[in-house]
Amino acid sequence: MVGAGISTPSGIPDFRSPGTGFYSSFQHSDVPYPEAIFELSFFLHNPRPFCTWAKEMYPGNYRPNIIHYFLRLLHDKGLLLRLYTQNIDGLERECFHCDQLRLGISPSAVSGIPGSKLVEAHGSFASATCTVCRRTSPVEDFWAAVMGDRVPSCAVCTGVVKPDVVFFGEALPQRFLLHVVDFPTADLLLILGTSLQVEPFASLSEAVRSSVPRLFMNQEAVGPLSWRPRSRDVLQLGDLVDSVERLVELLGWSQELKDLVQRETGKLSGQDR
Repeated sequence: MVGAGISTPSGIPDFRSPGTGFYSSFQHSDVPYPEAIFELSFFLHNPRPFCTWAKEMYPGNYRPNIIHYFLRLLHDKGLLLRLYTQNIDGLERECFHCDQLRLGISPSAVSGIPGSKLVEAHGSFASATCTVCRRTSPVEDFWAAVMGDRVPSCAVCTGVVKPDVVFFGEALPQRFLLHVVDFPTADLLLILGTSLQVEPFASLSEAVRSSVPRLFMNQEAVGPLSWRPRSRDVLQLGDLVDSVERLVELLGWSQELKDLVQRETGKLSGQDR
C-alpha cells in the first residue's frame, strides 16, 4: 500500500501536509476551496481549474525515485503480489520510459510494474472518458488540449472529457475489489507514505491476517497502526527515502537497486537526447 509520500521525493506535493500540501497551497480565483477541483459537480460546472492543475502532472514532468524502483525490484524478484496505490501520478507504472507520451507512445504500452500487479485505487491519467456519452477518449487528445490551455472535449458529442481519476463521491475502479482475495493471502504488508485517512483505501491496512507482519514507513505514526498496533507491526518513522534505503541495505539488495536505477535513468537520459 502506497500513498503520496512515495512521490514527494520526485517533487510532487502531497495533498494534506500543513503548509506544503496541495490543499494548503493551491489558490485559484474560480475555486471556492481546493478540494472542489476533485468534485465531479464542480468539474462539470467549471473544468478549467482542474485542467490547470493537471497540466503540472503531464507525463515526464516528474520521474520515479528510488522508492518506485524499490517497488519495481520487489516485482523483478517475484515478491510483489500486488501494489495498491492511492497515487494518480502514474509513476508506479512508469518506472521506465517516463516520457512515452512525448514520443507518441500510449502510457499503457510501456510500464515499470505490469498492470496485472497494479491497483490504482484512485484511478490515473492513463485513460480518459467523455462525461456525457461515456465513450473512451484518446488520452493523447486529453493531454493535447490540457497543454494547449483548452478544455478537453469529446470528438463525438463535444462533451467535456475527464481523465479516469476518481473524484470525490465516485466509485473506485473494479480492480480495487481484488483486495478481497489479495490481503487474506499476503504474507507481508508494506505500507509506505500514506496518511491512512482516505477510505476505503485506509481500511486495507487491517485486512491482512493478524499473524501477518505489517511494515509501516512514514514521516509519522498514523491510523490504526498508531492507536491499535499488532504484535508483529514494525514502524519505521522519518524520511521515507532513508527508510527504504535502510531496508534495502538490510536485505542485501543495495547494489541491485543501484544498478536498476542507473539502468532505467540511463534510458530516460537517452530519450532526452
